[in-house]
This record gives sequence, structure tokens and C-alpha cells, in this order.
Amino acid sequence: MKKLIVVRHAKSSWEHDVIDHERPLESRGFSDAKMVSDGLKHLDLSVDIVISSDATRAKTTAELFVSNLEIDENLLTFNHDLYDFSGEKLLNTIKSTHNEIDNLMVFGHNYAITFFVNKFGDKYIDNVPTCGVVILEFDIPYWTNLKHGKTIKTIFPRHLR
Repeated sequence: MKKLIVVRHAKSSWEHDVIDHERPLESRGFSDAKMVSDGLKHLDLSVDIVISSDATRAKTTAELFVSNLEIDENLLTFNHDLYDFSGEKLLNTIKSTHNEIDNLMVFGHNYAITFFVNKFGDKYIDNVPTCGVVILEFDIPYWTNLKHGKTIKTIFPRHLR
């Protein structure tokens, strides 16, 4: 059994004159990341590894979650392939995860996140909002065998306000 915790980066700021990859979080992004990661605490999730897009807004969101959930920061890695909007590289990254990893947490971007959870989950989600979390379970022994799974939990900022 494999569990995947997919997180869309928190709300980013458009007020800075930087390239898209370097856009930072806005203040609501920081507060949403705290609120949503607090919402995950009662689930007592086990996380074996955390992979995040290397874009500033995703990295910052991942770092905030890792800190707030008291996940060992050595489990966090950054992968430029997750700076993906179509979902193809997101899928390839997940499928190439080492098989000893049972509980994977991934931070990325839309449209890739919404596409992925709708393709592989069993509940349709119109749009995973910024800082939205979707947890999926797969009855598979190997990530390379990824197939349709079960959507077991969604946590969106609007659910917690």
C-alpha cells in the first residue's frame, strides 16, 4: 500500500518584479500554510520523504509544512521536474520514487496537481486551490505500477477558515 500526500503551493505574490520561478509567497500564503499544516497534524501522518518543486513559492510552502509538522528536514528534497504545469513530469517523478518509500509528500503547481488527483483519485476535484492538500492511497507494491487509487482526504484553506 502506498500513500501520496499532494500539496499545491500556497498563495504567491505578484507584487515582485521576478521571473515566475522566483515568485515568493504573499502573507496569506504564509498563514494558509500554517493553518493547513495544522489541519494535518491530527491525522498523525507518516512521511518517508518530501519532494518539492524548486520554485520559490513551492519550496517555501514545503519548508513551512516540514517545520510545522516536525518532519525531519533531511527528508526534504527539491526537484526542478516538479516545476511542472501539465502533470507529465509530476507523474514521472512519482512513478520513479524508490519502492521502499510508502508515504510520499509532494509539493507542486497547478494544473499538474488538479490533473493528477483527478486522473488517479476517485473523487473529482474541480480545482485544487493554493495550499490545498489531497491524500491518495494506492493498493500497489511499487510506484512504477501507479494506477487509479482512492482519495482519502482533502484539506483546503476554505475548509478551515
